[in-house]
Amino acid sequence: MASNFVKELEWRGMLHDAMPGTEEYLMEGMQSAYVGIDPTADSLHIGHLVGVMMLRHFQLAGHKPIALVGGATGMIGDPSGKSSERNLLDEATLRHNQEALKNQLSRFLDFESNADNAAVLVNNYDWMKDFSFLDFIRDVGKHITVNYMMAKDSVKKRLSAEAKEGMSFTEFTYQLVQGYDFLHLFRTHNCTLQMGGSDQWGNITTGTELIRRIGGGKGYALTCPLITKADGTKFGKTESGNVWLDAERTSPYKFYQYWLNTSDADAEKYIKIFTFLSKQEIVELVEEHSQAPHLRVLQRKLAEEITEMVHSKEDLENAVKASDILFGKSTSQDLKALNEKTFLDIFEGVPQAEVPMASLENGLDMIAALSAQTGFLGSNGEARRELKQNSISVNKEKVKEDYLIGKEDLINGKFVLLQRGKKNYYVLTVTQ
Repeated sequence: MASNFVKELEWRGMLHDAMPGTEEYLMEGMQSAYVGIDPTADSLHIGHLVGVMMLRHFQLAGHKPIALVGGATGMIGDPSGKSSERNLLDEATLRHNQEALKNQLSRFLDFESNADNAAVLVNNYDWMKDFSFLDFIRDVGKHITVNYMMAKDSVKKRLSAEAKEGMSFTEFTYQLVQGYDFLHLFRTHNCTLQMGGSDQWGNITTGTELIRRIGGGKGYALTCPLITKADGTKFGKTESGNVWLDAERTSPYKFYQYWLNTSDADAEKYIKIFTFLSKQEIVELVEEHSQAPHLRVLQRKLAEEITEMVHSKEDLENAVKASDILFGKSTSQDLKALNEKTFLDIFEGVPQAEVPMASLENGLDMIAALSAQTGFLGSNGEARRELKQNSISVNKEKVKEDYLIGKEDLINGKFVLLQRGKKNYYVLTVTQ
């Protein structure tokens, strides 16, 4: 017996709209649903996660999830909420991206088991690539009127007076192509539900219309709210761009930090959406957080759960250790355990100077390291004063004026971390 998927989404704040009868229909037994994923990059970013979490909850409720990689639609561009058309991709790039996305999705969805509700990955390019234009307008286009298509909000917005660039025919036909995907999956995978963001409602209902008119069946639609941040800035974006699931694009440390820096209001919302913690666990965490907000209990738990889920337990532990380097008590051993990418992420924006490896052969004296060769401190006199006051550290360990920096101090064979007091850092990059 399937558990109540719609109720689960509801209490988590993940339900925006559902076609009448959807909840009752899903309670009848195992059903199949799909979410479309844009394959324009070889990694998901956290903006995709809500759809992925919906598929995961769907599978946990006993249903069969289908992840659709939009190879064909990725070649067109979706007008929903977009101000302009997207870049078009070639087939080789699409295939590469599809494999990369499947690897990431497999951390959330069970594709491999023999269970009846094992997840499936499909690419709409596979059924659209041999569909001629004439066949498409004859077999699909004639069933949907232009009046119906023009009435969609996504189309109206692009045709409104504010949208100066208008809308291409390519984009106008997008809802027909997406609608046909739903019809195709209805026929080939008995898929009767499409899910997506609230901006997709128009495209999804075009699919249910095609299933009714051509497939002689009934399709259902369900959407989740578009995720926003309390301060009005865009969810999933930082100064350097998207927060990616790929560790090469966004390191586990930066990923962890993104969630750790969430506001109280957002953390309470996100912990329901982006974790699988139970209602009771979340109620208790919210209560604990309200007693001592400065401890950031909600943010820590959110960051821990999602970092381990997307990356691994080891990556999470390293991200926590890396965070402690800036904000907690850590040792030179902790520093030396960091990989180069994480080290550079932690000390991004910290002033740096290059010194040649040769200067470490006989040891680089502290006055040179702090002043003459780097300019970290204003003068040799200031360097001496700070050293006498015991406020200078090399790789997190206090040093005196007679300390010599040698090759054994190198982090990753190329960095030395200088520090004055608690918060003033300086990085020496040692060049060959």
